[in-house]
Amino acid sequence: MNRQSLYRKPVQLIIGVLLISIISSQQLLAQSKTWTVPKEYTNLTNPMSGDQAALKEGKVLYTANCTPCHGDKGKGDGPAAAALKPKPADHSSSAMLQETDGNIFYKISEGRTPMPQYKSTLTEKQRWELVAYIRTLSNGAKQ
Repeated sequence: MNRQSLYRKPVQLIIGVLLISIISSQQLLAQSKTWTVPKEYTNLTNPMSGDQAALKEGKVLYTANCTPCHGDKGKGDGPAAAALKPKPADHSSSAMLQETDGNIFYKISEGRTPMPQYKSTLTEKQRWELVAYIRTLSNGAKQ
């Protein structure tokens, strides 16, 4: 075994670790940035607002799709939350009261790592039902 091949594996390992570190740090940096919502969504209002049937459907959808990360009460403390970076949003917080319906709809639709996008798996109506239900979670938030 020559000297070159002796050093090749440790050097390859170091380069691999460095590449993984760089990629991971860039992902964390991207996730820490503000989640910018396009202006065309900001002023959208929920067509399902006040619809009791939509709230019931929204709760079913939330339980199936959102509680693993956001938790039953929307606090961002679901069983999968511990492993996620960034942590899931707290839907019961006063910060949610500042979000427009359109902002929430956009975030559900488009997702952002680690949150999946739902525009291809849930209908537009279902995503609005989720917005309606999420609104109930922050109704009691302290200002």
